Amino acid sequence: MITLFLALAAITANLGGAVQLRLPNEPGVVAVEGEWQQKKVPFVRVKDEWISLIGVDLDVKPGEYTMGLSYKFDDGRVEKRDQAIAVQPTEYPTTQLTVEEKYVELNPKDLARANREAKEINTIYASTLKEMLWTGPFTLPIPGETSGRNFGHRRVFNGEPRAPHNGSDLRAATGTPIHSSNRGRVVLAKNLFFTGNTVVVDHGLGVILLYAHLSRIDVKVGNMVEKGQLLGLSGATGRVTGPHLHWGLRIQGARVDPFALVQMK
Repeated sequence: MITLFLALAAITANLGGAVQLRLPNEPGVVAVEGEWQQKKVPFVRVKDEWISLIGVDLDVKPGEYTMGLSYKFDDGRVEKRDQAIAVQPTEYPTTQLTVEEKYVELNPKDLARANREAKEINTIYASTLKEMLWTGPFTLPIPGETSGRNFGHRRVFNGEPRAPHNGSDLRAATGTPIHSSNRGRVVLAKNLFFTGNTVVVDHGLGVILLYAHLSRIDVKVGNMVEKGQLLGLSGATGRVTGPHLHWGLRIQGARVDPFALVQMK
């Protein structure tokens, strides 16, 4: 087996942003795989391109990075290519919030539940389905609603600093229909301590969207949902100050602004 090396032109990305990778197919290529931030990134062939997405997590420091790409050929050759990614600094503000004290200083029972649920959902985020389930552009879960540009804001609950907000909060009166942003498989649909009634949809290639604080859930784990399909109704369950939709995105585990996904064509 012969291994060749090639460097590709740099791509610019923002903290909390997403990068769409579209590589032209070449004669004899049977598989393409990447490695970004110590995680494997699968590619799938769509017509004459190899396609995948990567996310730049909020904790990544600005600077120059290299994503490794491996091209496997039908004659056994493997060609290594370096994709340079320049991560730009992004400033996010701080938000002061007041919530019920039980959601800030948890009693032992609630803390045990919250930790158990965090482990469950982190296991989901850590998985990467090597299949692309989505089709075409991603859409907003509430058609026409573009509020909620609070991704990355550092939140202070009752004077206690917390991790940066890892989703976008969209305005939604209780009972507003919430739609799937694209085709995917439901991997979680239940009530959680912090996010209330929650639906998580796996779209493949490590792209996972979360819809939280719902008043009603209309899907079950294992369901395949189509773009625009009803997932449930908005509400104010879990740790909230009022009814809205918390819409979160992970790409290979990285916390990414879900609006970045919708802006991709």
